[in-house]
Amino acid sequence: MHTNLFTSGARIALTGIACVLLWTACRKDNKNSGPAPSGIDTTSKPASAYEDSLKYLMYQIMQVSYADGGRNASAGLPTYYWYANVQSLNPMDAKYANADSLLSVMKSYAINPVTTKPYDHYSFLDRNGVLTNKLMNGISAQTFAATNNGDFGLDYGVALDNSNNAHIFILYADKNGPAGQIGVTRGWEIISVNGNSNISTNQTFLLSLYNAIFNSTSVTLGFKRLDGSTITKTLTTGSYNINPVVFDTVFTVTDKNNIAKKVGYFSMYTFSSIINSNGQDTYTRTVLDQLFAKFASQGITNLVVDFRYNGGGAVSTAEYLDNAIAPAGAAGQLMYNTIFNDKLMAHISEVKLTTTTKFAATTSKLNLDNVFFITTGNTASASELTLNNLKPYMSVKLVGAKTYGKPVGFIDFNISVFDQNHNQKYLADLYAINFETKNANGEGGYFTGIDVNAPANDYVNVPWGNTQKDDNLKAIVNYLTTGSYTSSARVASSELNDLRQAIPSLKPVSGFNGMVDYERSRIIRSSH
Repeated sequence: MHTNLFTSGARIALTGIACVLLWTACRKDNKNSGPAPSGIDTTSKPASAYEDSLKYLMYQIMQVSYADGGRNASAGLPTYYWYANVQSLNPMDAKYANADSLLSVMKSYAINPVTTKPYDHYSFLDRNGVLTNKLMNGISAQTFAATNNGDFGLDYGVALDNSNNAHIFILYADKNGPAGQIGVTRGWEIISVNGNSNISTNQTFLLSLYNAIFNSTSVTLGFKRLDGSTITKTLTTGSYNINPVVFDTVFTVTDKNNIAKKVGYFSMYTFSSIINSNGQDTYTRTVLDQLFAKFASQGITNLVVDFRYNGGGAVSTAEYLDNAIAPAGAAGQLMYNTIFNDKLMAHISEVKLTTTTKFAATTSKLNLDNVFFITTGNTASASELTLNNLKPYMSVKLVGAKTYGKPVGFIDFNISVFDQNHNQKYLADLYAINFETKNANGEGGYFTGIDVNAPANDYVNVPWGNTQKDDNLKAIVNYLTTGSYTSSARVASSELNDLRQAIPSLKPVSGFNGMVDYERSRIIRSSH
């Protein structure tokens, strides 16, 4: 029942690398660890041989069969959501310099008729495993890629003032990261980088800034804090338990009928998993348990979830949030449907995958009138899944800017090989689109993003939770007090002149946009 997508030329080409196509090993499910075939050469051309292995196995997993890590074409099924749109390719063709160039071509075939561009601008290879460890285990660094030692735990944006002078502001900092541990938080301004205080929009400076923050193990930064005082600190990358909640508070508003309403607010920058690869609760689970227990104990009646920088992550965390927010009436009801490619759907019971996810038997301890989500173009995938799942069951309102647009997700496939001495060589984690999701009303397909109920600006020099200057929170407070997102009060021009918005073009794209279903990853890998 499986179609062989290789041409005879491809089969001939593959014989030349058969010596290095060994058993795939998965860090989580390493069941293919038998002895390697004899006569294996891993020293004459190791780099090219390993890259050829990666190209071949990636193509097999996506287009032919995931069985035995892509080595068994007679069992298993293709996993790529748009596999049927991809032309028959020879993955060993010399025109594909590496696996990334092959993947780029494969992504180009399925065209979205609405945008006339490829659906898939999402799939990628993670070649050092850092992302997998961050999302699955909630740890900022991993051990088997020795070149990585964690990160600084912050992100930044570049803004211009009225005189077109550049300013660098902290967007968020993980409380457990090296930056968060010294108090760095949203709204702090970076005024020097490794002794250079000449902040500008010069491309050389912008690139050096990006590399200093994201591609170095140590950086010395000068900061201007929210109170105007300055400090200079040297940060060293480190491994830490990710705390996705960068800020939370409870505040009270009084509506037009003079009724006080308690509002819970939290900002969450990533969806690190609530369960690690060993089935244990992560620090993320602990933090979220404490957060929602606090909201329940204080009797909030409205909730604000700030996803403005949240590109998504683990599906398990989206499900946790939905269960923690949804009303009692949603208990046991359909949360969302998962749709795979047609071949997987036709054999769904054989591969032991499920296509429906339900709310828990007992949902939120909160009694909410509304849940507001603050969104931007950086709000993606698992974040969008979370808010979309709640729409059929409660009042869901979006404030900010249209979301990124990613109603599809990944199953993580780890690709590794063994040499003749049984030493494992990690190649990459494959994140290629495997499924689409739709809520209980059948709503999904938001490839161009989800629109907001009220537009608002993201002022990056305003601290978390400021209901007077944060344009998003101001709109929400106005709605809760007057029933309208806009206020009749005039804003002084001097106040507006002091507010800054980051300009995306002044910083290379960083971070992850997506959702990964690690539970279904485990199931599908164990089915063959």
